[in-house]
Amino acid sequence: MNDFQPITVSEEATADRPWLASLVGTNNANTITLDLTKFVSGVHYEAGNLLQPRNVLKSGLPLGKVTATGLYAPYAGPTAEVQTVTVTGTPTGGTYTLTFSGQTTAAIPYNATAAQVKAALEALSNISVGDVSVTGGPHPGTAMSVTFAGQYMGDDVAAMTASGASLTGGSTPGVTIATATAGGAATATDGTETLAGFLATESMFATGSTKTSGALLWFGEVFAAKCPIPFDPTDVASVAPGVNIHYR
Repeated sequence: MNDFQPITVSEEATADRPWLASLVGTNNANTITLDLTKFVSGVHYEAGNLLQPRNVLKSGLPLGKVTATGLYAPYAGPTAEVQTVTVTGTPTGGTYTLTFSGQTTAAIPYNATAAQVKAALEALSNISVGDVSVTGGPHPGTAMSVTFAGQYMGDDVAAMTASGASLTGGSTPGVTIATATAGGAATATDGTETLAGFLATESMFATGSTKTSGALLWFGEVFAAKCPIPFDPTDVASVAPGVNIHYR
């Protein structure tokens, strides 16, 4: 089932486009067809609900063009490093720390949320806002995943280390770090490893649809770190012919 909707690209900056650094180029967007089977709910689009039954693809998604079909799908550039942080031994109090490339965080509560771990990491001198995203938790019951983006996107970064010496209670409490996904070069070979541009505006589609229309921004200026799928523009080795995107 296909779900094609009229495409309108406004030249006004809107709340759904914080990634748009300049209005220059917004009137150069091309109408494209998206392969919805390649997009993931919660990552690339927000699922519909009772008040808004249609799914909404996020504006600013980096896109690539599938060579075999000519359809557009999420850009499959360099792989992001993902490391897990697990608090063991069921502590009932205290704190722990994380160390990344020689820099150690302030004390993190034993029952920290993902937001608290993210804030602790972004307070380090070698991690800027947008360089990491943290999901999962809260501790100590559930592990967290730290995904490296921004300046570290596509890098096989050094594994973090942790100290749980200040954790209390439980049975021999501690903190373990594991690499779930090693960062590295793009592995896709279907064409999506080449950046074609960005989804210029939100696109809605009905559940069960396999294709929908969208607008491709191929000329302009964007904040790479504010895109729904952050990436390091220095890792974009090549772009599709005619693309002229600048980054801030």
